[in-house]
Amino acid sequence: MTTLCGMFLDTGNLEEVRKYHALGIIRGVTTNPTILHKDGVQGGWEAVEQRIREIARLVHPLPVSVEVTTNEPEEMLEQARTFTAWSPNINVKIPIHGPEGGTDNLRLVHALEVEHDIRVNVTAMMSAQQCLLAAHAGASYVSLFGGRVNNMGYNACGEIRRLRGLLDAFDSPAKIIVGSTREALNIIEWFEAGADIVTAVPSLLETMLVHPYSKETVRMFLEDGAKLQRLLPSAR
Repeated sequence: MTTLCGMFLDTGNLEEVRKYHALGIIRGVTTNPTILHKDGVQGGWEAVEQRIREIARLVHPLPVSVEVTTNEPEEMLEQARTFTAWSPNINVKIPIHGPEGGTDNLRLVHALEVEHDIRVNVTAMMSAQQCLLAAHAGASYVSLFGGRVNNMGYNACGEIRRLRGLLDAFDSPAKIIVGSTREALNIIEWFEAGADIVTAVPSLLETMLVHPYSKETVRMFLEDGAKLQRLLPSAR
């Protein structure tokens, strides 16, 4: 699987994937049960499989992260095998630990990467120290939830810089994903702080692209162009 860095589109909506992939500005897609439910995926595993296969086919060979829906180790392992059988560009999102903590998830991450040759995106992390452990366990991607870090009253940029320095010092191949993005400014700040990948919902990409002064300037160009056209001799 080819690993590229840039923005990952945070969605389960096919039309959104098609639209932004056609612009050439995304480097992957990430999704989870909450996103899929919000985007209207209904009908159980058959519907989930169909949607994920379609997304993976649309963006291939760019990576698509798909999150497990359970926290039972054997079930997570089975889901990981199932997801990655759908398409070669799928990687599996595993939370750093369960709802009560514990080490089972990290042990599974290590086994998936080392024993099963499955690329893992460790998710739901709030600190550089969590991400460092996930990277040491072999995770291909370590996902820091920057928006939630900011919500707790800390600046996520500090954790990203700390993590960037640590992974570089250890010569770790793990890619830093920063997600839970709240505003367009986060995207630029987090890349500047050292993120390899920042996830963004479509509305944030629209905010990055469309600027009121750009609209005003284009209107001026068109109006002046129309005036100039009226002064030109008619084409024969």
